[in-house]
This record gives sequence, structure tokens and C-alpha cells, in this order.
Amino acid sequence: MSTSPQHRPGPPDPRLFNEDLAPAAKRTWGTYSVFALWMSDTHAISNYAFAASLFVLGLPAWEVFLALLVGITIVYWLMNRMGHAGHRTGVPYPVLARASWGVYGANIPALLRAVMAVAWYGIQTWLASTAVVLLTLQIAPGLDAYNHNSVLGLSTLGWIAFMVMWGLQAALLTRGMEFIRKVQDFATGPVVWLVVLALAVYLVIAAHGDISLTRSLTGLSGTAQVQQSLIAVSLTVATFLTLVLNYADFARFTPDHRSYRRGNLVGLPVNFTAFAVVAVLVTAGTIAVFGEAIYDPVKVIQKIDNPVVTVIGALAFIVATIGINVVANFVSPAYDFANLLPKYLDFKRGGMITAVLAVLVMPWKLYSSALVIQYFLGALGAFLGPLVAILLVDYYLVRRGRIDVDALFSADAAGAYFYRRGYNPKAVIAFLPAAAVSASLALIPAFDAVAPFSWIFGMGISGLLYAFVTRRERAAAGAGPIPQDIIASQVRGEMVASVEEPERSGAIAGPAAASGS
Repeated sequence: MSTSPQHRPGPPDPRLFNEDLAPAAKRTWGTYSVFALWMSDTHAISNYAFAASLFVLGLPAWEVFLALLVGITIVYWLMNRMGHAGHRTGVPYPVLARASWGVYGANIPALLRAVMAVAWYGIQTWLASTAVVLLTLQIAPGLDAYNHNSVLGLSTLGWIAFMVMWGLQAALLTRGMEFIRKVQDFATGPVVWLVVLALAVYLVIAAHGDISLTRSLTGLSGTAQVQQSLIAVSLTVATFLTLVLNYADFARFTPDHRSYRRGNLVGLPVNFTAFAVVAVLVTAGTIAVFGEAIYDPVKVIQKIDNPVVTVIGALAFIVATIGINVVANFVSPAYDFANLLPKYLDFKRGGMITAVLAVLVMPWKLYSSALVIQYFLGALGAFLGPLVAILLVDYYLVRRGRIDVDALFSADAAGAYFYRRGYNPKAVIAFLPAAAVSASLALIPAFDAVAPFSWIFGMGISGLLYAFVTRRERAAAGAGPIPQDIIASQVRGEMVASVEEPERSGAIAGPAAASGS
């Protein structure tokens, strides 16, 4: 239950409110939906290749599993912390950020997240379109003549495939969050599991079971193995910081704390590690069967050289890419752009802006330049740690979970989150130096040794700075447990109140926010 502020906000301001940004009216994302959410995201070709590459670099399989398990367990803990805030307030990430950044200042972290998501949305769409080209040429080889010219960097067939993927995703994703939930529950999550499991079984049989998961492929020394394991732990967390930041976008739809906690548990430590096991098993199988380590599943499928396998595999990874784009690269910017101009932009219009910008950035050119990827996306990634830290320190230490949801939609100068002209200078003070340090460590060659850990420095510096500059607010908030109930709100014209019983809130899977924060 939130504390009652001295100033009671009036009706929601149209500059800050629309139905998509309001507290969730329906909470239909149960444990399985959250689990399917993580299947959609973790079953990415990039995650598969990451696990396989660690094995190829020389880490024994058991060390790969251990490093990834440690990393994803840290992610699990962070997701539960952010999920607690999203579930209780019922609002998406850019609205939740108003508590720490101000009702207008929240556009700063929201747009930083949106820029990154737009870039990756375009890249993932283009990568999926390459699978469409592969599928097309397998079915109609005569179309290869249209695959060798160049129009702004893409062939005619490449452009057609890209726009097919673009249009398919736009048609699916702009139908709203409930439709997205149903798609990921029954399609994008489970389908890749079926393909990679089939690959594993095929390769184990083809290798007659002669697959080693205990030796180092490169004879990596013990010290080097420890160093590589620590890097793997850190990069695993860094990869998921985008979703940690905007996890409220999904947790807001869960009916109780157990739904997101159990879904996180099965979908992250359990599912992610199991997927890594299969990825390493398939990679080890390629060494035994093909005489070389292949850690791109699409290339494994091509190597089998069977038209049926190629078609099924290409379709599976097309579906998988849609799932990844939904979770990691579409939902967040759709809300972020809607938050910019709520009076004119809702979730669907924000999503279409995301889709259009994803074409304009010409992702095939972006992805083809390692330098651009490193400096553009690397610099943006360095901002994620500081943004996550500010959000969590504000919710758990400064406010002790007590947020006035109605005030998040008030532009009244006397409002709780109006601060200075709608911006909180303390968040900016905490963010800028932390982001500068984190970006420097990530991008300057002299710091290559610590570059994989840059997010830790960014998160630590911003968290400590924000805790310091808000020490008076923390003292005023006092101590005590973090409340568990859904925060009541009247911005829809009706109360959105908790239906959880106290003992129900206490029966959780995973660490409790009250004791773990």
C-alpha cells in the first residue's frame, strides 16, 4: 500500500496519459506466458552462438554451463527486482521511470532504450530476411538471378525478403500486447527448441555417441579458463540488461508475484542453461561429424544438405527472429515513443514508428560495419547499467516501494514527480558521470581488459551517486519491508486494487523482494 502524499493529483494529464500507458486493467500473463516470453528471447541464434563460441574458444563444456548459469542467475535476481515494481504499479517502463527522472525527464532513459531497440529491431529483421532468401532459393533456384544486384546495399530478392519480414512483423506486432502473448505462448517460444533438439539427436546419432564434453578444444590454461568464465558471466548479464530495464512492460500484466517469479525461474536459469547445453552438444557434434566446429545453427542445417531440413530450419529461425524482436526490440520502443507524445501516440503507433525507423537506419549497412556496431551500440549499451541502477535504487532504497501511481500522470507543478519543470536533476547527476566512465571502459582500446565489465562500473557508480544525492529522501522514507500489494490507482476512473491475500504474496518462487532488497 502506497503512502498518501500531501498533494492529491487531479485527473491524468493528456500530455502524460493514454490507455496503453495507464495501469494494466487486465492481468493475463501467468507463469507459462512469462516462461514463453523468455523462450522467445533466449532461443536466439546469438545466444546459441555465444554458448557454442565459449566451447570453441577452449572452455570445457561444464565450465560453459557453470559460467552461463551464474550469469543468468544474476539476471534472474535483477528481473525479479524489476518485476516487483512493474507488477505492483501496473505501468510500463517509461511511466515507472517518471518516479526517478520526473514526468518529462523519463523521456531521456526511454529514448536511449528506444534508439538501441530500433537498431536491433532492424538488424534482426534483416537477419531473418536472409533466411527468407535461403528458403526462397531452396524452393525456386531460378530466382537466384535477382540475388546479385545491389539497391542501397541489398539485392532485389533481398529487398523483397526484407519487406516481407517487415510487413509480417508489423501486421502481427501492432495488434497489441494480448495478441503478442498468444503468439509467443504457442509459436515463437517452443519452435526453436524442437529444431535444436532435433539437430542434437541427429548429430549424436551420426557421431555414434562419440562426443566429448569434458576436454578443452584449445588446451586453454587454467588461468585463461577462469578469465574467460568471468567474461562469460559478465557478458551474459550485459546482454539481458536491456530487458531488465524495461521488464515492467511485461510484469505489469502478471496477476500475482508468483507468476513472474516462477516464470523467470523456469525461463531463465533453467531454460537458458538447458538451451546452452544443447548448443554446446550440437557444436561438439559438428566436430565429430563434419570435422569442424560450427556454432551457427543455420550453417549446421545447410551442412546437412537436405532440402526438407533446410526449409524447416529456415522457417523455424524466421519464427524465432520474430519472437526475439517482439520481446527485446518492439515492445519497449512502442511504449517509449508512446510516452513521448501520449496524446497522439499509443502503443500501436509507437510500434509503427519503430518499424519505419528500422528500415531507415538500413540495418544491413549498420551490421556490416564492426566499427559502427562497436561504437554506436556499444556506447548505448554502456548506458544500460546506470539506468537500471537509478531505477532500482529509487524504488527500493529511496521510496521503499511506495509510489503514488496517480502522480506519475500529473503535470501539476506541486506533483510528487514534477521535480524541477518535470525533470529530476538528481537522476541526471547520477547518470552522466557513470555513463561516461562505463562508455569509456567499453570503447577505449586501452581498457580492453575490463571492457566486458563496463556495465558493472556504470551500475555501481550511478547507484552510489543516486543513493548519495537522495540521502534526505531515503531518511524520510524510513525502513521496513517493501509492500507486496498492487498499488491502487484512479487514473482509469476506477480503482485497480490488489486481490492478493497476504499469505499468497508470501508464497513465492525465488528470493522475496522485501528480504532481498
